[in-house]
Amino acid sequence: MKKQMSKLVVSALSACMAIGLCACGSTTSTDTSNTDTSDTKTETTDTAKDTSSEETATVAEDTGKTLNIEVWNEEFKSRITDHYPGYEKTDDTHGKIGDVTVNWIITPSDDNAYQNNLDSVLPGNADASEDKKVDIFLVEADYAQKYVSKDADVAMTMKDLGITDSDLSKQYSYTQDIVKDADGNMRASSWQACSAGLIYNRDAAKEVLGSDDPETVQQAVKDWDTYEETAKKMKAAGYKMSATVNDTYRVYSNNVSKPWVDGTKVQIDDNMKAWVDNSKKEVDAGETGTAELWGDDWAKGFYPQGKVFCYFGPAWFFNFSMKADDSTSIAANGGWGFCVGPQSFYWGGTWICAAKGTDNPNLVKDIILKMTTDDSIMKEIAEKDSDCVNNKDVLKELAGSDDGNLAILGGQNPYQQLADGAEKVDMSNTSIYDQGCNEEFQAAMKNYFDGNASYDDALAQFNKAIVEKYPELTTE
Repeated sequence: MKKQMSKLVVSALSACMAIGLCACGSTTSTDTSNTDTSDTKTETTDTAKDTSSEETATVAEDTGKTLNIEVWNEEFKSRITDHYPGYEKTDDTHGKIGDVTVNWIITPSDDNAYQNNLDSVLPGNADASEDKKVDIFLVEADYAQKYVSKDADVAMTMKDLGITDSDLSKQYSYTQDIVKDADGNMRASSWQACSAGLIYNRDAAKEVLGSDDPETVQQAVKDWDTYEETAKKMKAAGYKMSATVNDTYRVYSNNVSKPWVDGTKVQIDDNMKAWVDNSKKEVDAGETGTAELWGDDWAKGFYPQGKVFCYFGPAWFFNFSMKADDSTSIAANGGWGFCVGPQSFYWGGTWICAAKGTDNPNLVKDIILKMTTDDSIMKEIAEKDSDCVNNKDVLKELAGSDDGNLAILGGQNPYQQLADGAEKVDMSNTSIYDQGCNEEFQAAMKNYFDGNASYDDALAQFNKAIVEKYPELTTE
């Protein structure tokens, strides 16, 4: 398994170097219930021809009776269950599309388990036995390049699936750049555009700043110096500015001037050092804490008694993370607002890959087209799930109507800001090592913030951890 993983990493790195670490029509939804997979194939091929005059690839016949989908959590399953026409749930890990059984293989990301699983099954997928083949797997921004490289060759190109540039023309460029191989071919597609902002407690804003209007709040957090002045005011009023130093991490890490790794050399960008310095000051002043993201201490601020002014996140953060289903939470009572914050940034995103060797290429193609390019489904996802979808036309429509008003934000419409942010995302400083570097850097610096190590000692801890995780890298 480690050997296969190493091969994927090295080949992906070669591809990334070749393309400079990434440069920087919709279809009609048709109900596929009561159809077999051959019907799905014919339908989707005709749909693609209707939306583009480009030459499309000939896609092999579907022969599989099981569609195996590799995921790390329930998110994509819920999107398919709620929005893919003709999908029928049979139990918590299975469903049906026509006469094809859908098998959800869920491997959590903890301790790199999800990627280890992919590294084990994808290289030999073409030779796997019938209906054991992986058909779809998902990737995140932090490691997408590892799996979409030409040399790794574990994901089909959109072109080979018969999906054209016209089909994908309404998507944001950054969502395509990050999943292109060395030849410029996309090997995945996403329904999400994950530009992000500062999510603030409206009651705290009114109490401390005199207004919860987004423009007023933005002026109070317009840059890091102003943010720090507001943090002092929040502390005086009994609020933490943020729940943890890790809340601001992605804002800094998305605005670096160089990638984590240059060739094989790990490098610390000045903006990451700025995060360390500013975070240390805030911790020492009692303006924030050092809790881990997703933990109970971090989540206390989702409730009024938690006394936290702001969190940072994209649209998926609203419903997925902020306890919106709990009637006592701030979110359930429309108590959050949204503004840009000190710097624009993005966070995350999920891409759908067609596994090389799938025996259901037409069904996979249809899922990708419907879930990432269909206007009506994109709008459904935005309205039901408060997600920022990867479709410029849909975001423009939502930004210009009450359909984009979100209850969790007290009726505020965030979609113009999210659309503007998605146009600004720059993926040129990403690397295939981002997930590991980000995780280890935050873990090491926690000792410094908590007063258990000097900065130099914490940095040494990071350097040791990163070369253990990626033996091909150096820190000297």
